[in-house]
Amino acid sequence: MAAVSARSVFLKGVWTENPVFVQILGICSTLAVTNSVRNTLVMCVGLVYATAFSCLTVSALRKRIPGRIRMMVEVLIIAGYVLVVDLVLKAYYPDISRQLGPYVGLIITNCIVMGRTEAFALNNRPGVSFVDGLASGIGYAYVLLAISVVRELLGAGTIWGIPVLWSGWVNWTIMIMAPGAFFVLAVLVWIIRGYALQPAKPEGTKP
Repeated sequence: MAAVSARSVFLKGVWTENPVFVQILGICSTLAVTNSVRNTLVMCVGLVYATAFSCLTVSALRKRIPGRIRMMVEVLIIAGYVLVVDLVLKAYYPDISRQLGPYVGLIITNCIVMGRTEAFALNNRPGVSFVDGLASGIGYAYVLLAISVVRELLGAGTIWGIPVLWSGWVNWTIMIMAPGAFFVLAVLVWIIRGYALQPAKPEGTKP
């Protein structure tokens, strides 16, 4: 596939068809891990890796996967990559692994990963499928990282565990609770979809 097409696929994944603020997918992660920048970054890296390589693998095998069991095969492939992420965390970052708990394993059923393998990788060549998975993962990652920065800063007065705000700052407890995650996400979606993603008006139309 031409480089222009790959570029278009990448831009769609990270911006115009962003899985979080356009398609509203993967919201469970917003609730689960975004109260800490460090945990969010680890989860995002794991999902980018799992999405990109799952799309690559499914696309490479697409002509050999029987249609009746395609979703089971997709889940098996995704689970293999997620297992690698889980084992690496347990071996080298046990504290983060304990904090994330079952949420790493839930990447297997994340709508973003399943959606890209089913909707795109099964119908496109491996190279561009890898780009699509990578872009979707990155699009997911920077939105959740932005949310985690706001939540940790306002909820704990820190960034990456390092105190940032002044000593008299009163932490907003709601920001480290579930409602805080959805509040920040809602404001972010409102700003981006209301202003940054406004469709261009045809020439000659009144404002």
